[in-house]
Amino acid sequence: MKWNKYTIETTTQAEEYMSSMLMELGIFGIEIEDKIPLSASDQSAMFIDFLPELPPDDGVSYVSFYLEEDGTDHTKLLEKVAQSLEQLRKTVEIGSGGITSDQTQDLDWINNWKKYFSSFTIEDILIKPTWEELKETDRDKTLIEIDPGVSFGTGKHETTQLCIRGLIKYIRRMKQQNAPKVLDVGFGSGILSIAALKLGAGRVTGTDLDPACLASAIENLKTNRIDSGLATFYIGNLLEDTKLMEAVGSDYDIVVANILADVIIPMAPAAFSVLKPGGYFITSGIIDFKEEEVSGAVRQAGFVVEEVSRQGEWVGITAKKQQTEF
Repeated sequence: MKWNKYTIETTTQAEEYMSSMLMELGIFGIEIEDKIPLSASDQSAMFIDFLPELPPDDGVSYVSFYLEEDGTDHTKLLEKVAQSLEQLRKTVEIGSGGITSDQTQDLDWINNWKKYFSSFTIEDILIKPTWEELKETDRDKTLIEIDPGVSFGTGKHETTQLCIRGLIKYIRRMKQQNAPKVLDVGFGSGILSIAALKLGAGRVTGTDLDPACLASAIENLKTNRIDSGLATFYIGNLLEDTKLMEAVGSDYDIVVANILADVIIPMAPAAFSVLKPGGYFITSGIIDFKEEEVSGAVRQAGFVVEEVSRQGEWVGITAKKQQTEF
């Protein structure tokens, strides 16, 4: 299999912004190269005994993305990348923004990344890859085992962690009255659905655009010994597919969406309509410069913003559908 590799010369300051911009264009195979030394936590997570000798950090970063050479004309997509780069200049210093291309073959996307995914905790939840042994010291934690396969969702990304922290807080608060019903929009590997059920949700429904996610999520449910009857997953666009909307239904206590800001914005009214009064809309995938735009859209849909949380350059917004007053 052949791939075209496109590399953008930018700044370390703009790396996260650049990644977010590419993801908003539907590009998810992203690679970042810079001279920033690994932190101690990065070194531990990657099982690196000795840090590599790097030249001094010069502030330059190379953000690469890959497009399969399958006969598809990518001209319009590349034009959108160039246009988005110019828009990004208004927000952050992106350096030259020059794009170079190269060709590569046989990228083992499914397996090469595994060496970078190791166990970690979010509060009292342990997220562990399926191929790692459970340590004796971790047996008292709530365990989630994940094999993302080709789906997005190891739990290690800041946006996933922001959503999990939101689920921890609000499911534990709500389950004192009843086991909440959760809608997971963009379920990916199923990690947020599994976290919700482990935390005490009574039932989960998930939607995603990518058919490859379905097998991954179902397999991860089995791995975590969760009754398959507690979760239903659908493939389709919740904003455009009326049959899917009918199948998903309403009366949810929580809607969780770890997706992009530009999807959360038009989705906010739909989330409002499927939530019960008093329900929560937990979102992330929001790069910091999109925070006000998303907050505004959420409020316009009828929500009250309950809290805003941050991790790195990413933002999580939790909003509440107020109880109806008579």
